[in-house]
Amino acid sequence: MPIIRMTLIEGYDDDTRLRLATRLTDAIRATIAAPLDAITVAIDEVKPSSYMRGRVTRTPGVPLPAPVDIVRDYLAKMEARDLAGASAHLADGFRMTFPGGATFARLEDLVDWAKSRYRFVTKTYEGFDEAFGENGVTVYCRGTLAGEWPDGTPFSGIRFIDRFTMEDGKLTDQQVWNDLAEASKG
Repeated sequence: MPIIRMTLIEGYDDDTRLRLATRLTDAIRATIAAPLDAITVAIDEVKPSSYMRGRVTRTPGVPLPAPVDIVRDYLAKMEARDLAGASAHLADGFRMTFPGGATFARLEDLVDWAKSRYRFVTKTYEGFDEAFGENGVTVYCRGTLAGEWPDGTPFSGIRFIDRFTMEDGKLTDQQVWNDLAEASKG
């Protein structure tokens, strides 16, 4: 029955504290065979004036948005062709790779490439998964695609998986897998 105690400087909102406690719980469950209801996480808080490191009082760090929220917002902006808004989520050096090995660094280049593949595409999400590691976060989203081929014929139910990596709240890489090529043959 693991008990995790964490001390934070006062000032974090409820959502941030909940996300921290949830991730600690998940880390325990991924490491030892503990039932979910046997894992306890307790967060203690201290006033900034009661916390000092190196003779300097400290303030809370800025909480990052939830990684899934960043990915959802990026994808919504891409679907709406709000490239400026989507670009705000990208780190310097961002790269994206699509089926067939097509690799892009600029969203505008992706949009130009996609014009010969389909008129538009929308995504229906079946789920999102997060994986946390030493160098940041990986977010997977999966579901189905719908849209229109270049000739105006509709399509739907095409499987996809997108894999995003991010550091410091910015997307660094996107890998895309889907069955569009298989569906376009039929």
